[in-house]
Amino acid sequence: MNSRTLAALLLSGALAVPVLAQDSSTTIPSPPPAQTTTAAPAADQNTTATQGASGKEPLQPPAHEGFWGHLNPFARKKYVQKQTAPIRDRVNELDELTAENSKMIKDVDSRAQQGIQMASAKANEADQHAVDAGNRAQAAQQTAQQANTRIQSVENVVTNIDQYQASNQTEIRFKPGQTVLSKKAKDALDDMATPLKGQHGYIVEVQGFSAGHGQSAIADSQKMAESVVRYLVLNHDIPVYRIYLVGMGNAPAQAAANGEAPKRTTGGRVEVSLLKNNLEQLSSNSNEPLPATQQQAPPK
Repeated sequence: MNSRTLAALLLSGALAVPVLAQDSSTTIPSPPPAQTTTAAPAADQNTTATQGASGKEPLQPPAHEGFWGHLNPFARKKYVQKQTAPIRDRVNELDELTAENSKMIKDVDSRAQQGIQMASAKANEADQHAVDAGNRAQAAQQTAQQANTRIQSVENVVTNIDQYQASNQTEIRFKPGQTVLSKKAKDALDDMATPLKGQHGYIVEVQGFSAGHGQSAIADSQKMAESVVRYLVLNHDIPVYRIYLVGMGNAPAQAAANGEAPKRTTGGRVEVSLLKNNLEQLSSNSNEPLPATQQQAPPK
């Protein structure tokens, strides 16, 4: 019985020793603050240089580890919480800093992406404006070239506006003392006047010739020429201002091409000459349609 009591006392004493050692480690006073505040300025600079992301100094291991040193198998829960509380605080601070930095990075990235998109949109718009300007410049150049061509054509026509050239010539024969057109004469006038419908830039020259002498011959030739003019105006709607009439009387005809002497008229006849210039060509050029590039809607 005495041996059992002795063993129990020894076991309780062994278990009480660690508890007393732990209590003694927790009641050890911390170093006075005056020792940390009397450091030199160089030490403050080193401390600032070694600060972490949270702006605080790194955690330091406890100055006293207790009776058991670094490993205390009998440490209490309160002691463990006291040792780990600063670590949890620093971890929470780092998490907050990380979240804030991530948010700032996302904001910067979002603004950068918006700036890139805006710059890309502006560049595309500038490219489109450049393409439109190029197309308009090309259309303007084509219009200028076409206008220049038309101006040159007009200048050529204006220069030669009074330069009429013989296009067709018809001779109408009359029996002596008559001024009425025969069937053959009407057919010849129809062949010459029918293609003139709707045309521009032409004149009709009518010259009457008659045998005889003096004013009598001139009057007869005038009457024959007037019968031709009357037929052209009434049957073919040729404007009177395009017809030039003259009674030549018994004036000699023009000399032949081989140099023979001109011959006087032995009967009544009328020479009808069709003369044209470039006005018809000018009219056709002015009615040409514009190219497809010129028929676009005007720029806004």
